[in-house]
Amino acid sequence: MKTKILSLLFLTTLFFVSCDNNDEPDGEFADYVVARPLIMSKAEFATSVDIIAPRPINESGKVYTYQDYIFINDMYQGIHVIDNSNPEQPVKIAFITIPGNVDISVKDDYLYADSLMDLVVIDISDINNISLVNRLEDVLYGNVFFPFEADLVENDDFDYESEMIIGWETTTERRLISEVEQQNGGFVFREDFALANDASGGTGQGGSLARFKIVEDYLYAVDSHNINVFNISDLENPQNLDDVYAGFDIETIFYNGTYLFLGSMRGMYIYDITNPAVPSFISEFEHGTACDPVVVDSDYAYVTLRGGNGCGATESGLFIVDISNIENPELAVQYPMDGPYGLGIKDEKLFVCDGDSGLKVYDKTDINDLVELNHFDNIVTFDVIPLESHLIMVGDGVLYQYEYLDNDIKLISQIGLN
Repeated sequence: MKTKILSLLFLTTLFFVSCDNNDEPDGEFADYVVARPLIMSKAEFATSVDIIAPRPINESGKVYTYQDYIFINDMYQGIHVIDNSNPEQPVKIAFITIPGNVDISVKDDYLYADSLMDLVVIDISDINNISLVNRLEDVLYGNVFFPFEADLVENDDFDYESEMIIGWETTTERRLISEVEQQNGGFVFREDFALANDASGGTGQGGSLARFKIVEDYLYAVDSHNINVFNISDLENPQNLDDVYAGFDIETIFYNGTYLFLGSMRGMYIYDITNPAVPSFISEFEHGTACDPVVVDSDYAYVTLRGGNGCGATESGLFIVDISNIENPELAVQYPMDGPYGLGIKDEKLFVCDGDSGLKVYDKTDINDLVELNHFDNIVTFDVIPLESHLIMVGDGVLYQYEYLDNDIKLISQIGLN
């Protein structure tokens, strides 16, 4: 068993939002994003995986499909299970509680999920009788994430001895600037939370924001610095192999051919998995600091960069990178976007979830002249999965499904998750 060291360094920047012209003295107040930890006892965490009746979603995360089912992550809390045997009438059937969960991947009726530092294995062969079959403890140390989008982290009732942080919830609150500066010594940050948790038949399809990827007998799970490698030839008993150090601020993973494409805040890293147990670095494409999912089709990688947030960049866009020479990827063209998240490809159609600006559909036949086919601008979008038969998209607590048309797509169903 390998030894892992958790080393978390959190830097945040204080910024102010302009004040309203109401009764408050100008310049004395500002709006802050305040994060508070979601707390669970350590005893409860050890036995927390369970299946319960459907419940409202708190914060929709990543989406994953497997056979006739759709799995939607509820940030840090678990997975919503939806029967999609009839895409025109999807039905919520269950919720799998997995504290600290962000990602999943499925192979041959075994679901692999992160639960903070642990990897859990769940048998879903009988969707009405889901069971936990294994838990590998402390194998995903780098999977403990801090709320970088927050200006202020608060909690006064956390017991480090008996409790643990399983995630974060954020709100925007108006505060006196002077009180915030005094409370935090001029920095909007509580360092004591940084190490709070350092006390000890076939595969499905995920979206472009996935951190988990199954390729044949191997599961690759990226954290902020590493590719965590697991041999899953024995599906119930994954073997934890050596990590591969991959760089800084890794966010997403995509598979194409014999290569893994890692999206990070700094660029795109390409790894060869000809030897699947030991991914080897091939090349990288650097860009400015920004949130960065990636998908690949033929000789091009499509990368969305989202600025104006904790990722560092101020501008957002779509980068199309020429990877015909895999050892020397080069920027081919870029297009402006408003605040993109996930993206996907189906034949010559490119789908971009542009956050509050909706879903944008392009014909990518000529990458130098993308043609917009449709723009669903009245919805909030997060991630998409282009299936063979139709498109699945999730955003702002709603699951959307679209039918492919020759030069367009058409909404066939939507279901609220709240």
